[in-house]
Parts: sequence; structure tokens; C-alpha cells
Amino acid sequence: MSQTLKPSTAAQKLGILLTAAPEDFQNTPITRAQLDALRADPPAWLIDLRRNGPFPREVTAAKLGISHSGLRRSGVTEPLNAAQVGELLTDPPEWLVHERQVHRKVIAENARLKEQQKG
Repeated sequence: MSQTLKPSTAAQKLGILLTAAPEDFQNTPITRAQLDALRADPPAWLIDLRRNGPFPREVTAAKLGISHSGLRRSGVTEPLNAAQVGELLTDPPEWLVHERQVHRKVIAENARLKEQQKG
């Protein structure tokens, strides 16, 4: 008997927004083998979702170069698609510039602490 995943877990592992996936994907448990098959040979709908969105918050934050918390602080509550992310990157609002600076500082501090623990 193969282990099954909830559709929400499978969507998270695939980096897609569950509500944007086809209805049969949203309503059917996924086996590990099926998940591996989707990763190895993604169908057109999965390729499209990964390319164009709408994206889950974690993916949106990564594409913008900010943290998940920074996205929340900015007031972005709805999933964004590729065009919306592109607009933000092309003409970054003040909040995005600020959150990117904060994110870079946090990453640098974490790297410094990791190096300090080594030595």
C-alpha cells in the first residue's frame, strides 16, 4: 500500500497554489509515486501554474526576494501571478525596496552566525 498525501500537501511540495490546480487534483489524494511522476514529467497545467501562477505566498516571496513575513507586512493578501510579480520587480514600490534590504540583512546575519558557530 502506497502512502498518500493530501492534495494541499502535494500542492505545497509542487510549489503551486492548490485552488488554481484542476479540480480533480484538488479533490484526490496523491500517492508518492504520482507525486514523483508529476515532478518527473509535469503535465501542461502544472507547467503553466509554475510559470504563470497564481503563486503561493512562499513562491511569491522568493520571486520578490523577500521573506514570507515581509510579504505579510506589506499587506499583500491575494496570490499574485507572474505579470503582477513582474510589475513589482520592474517598478518596485518603497515597501518592496525596504523588505528586500531587511531580507538581505537577515540572510547576512544568519551566515555570520553560522560562521561564528563553526569557528
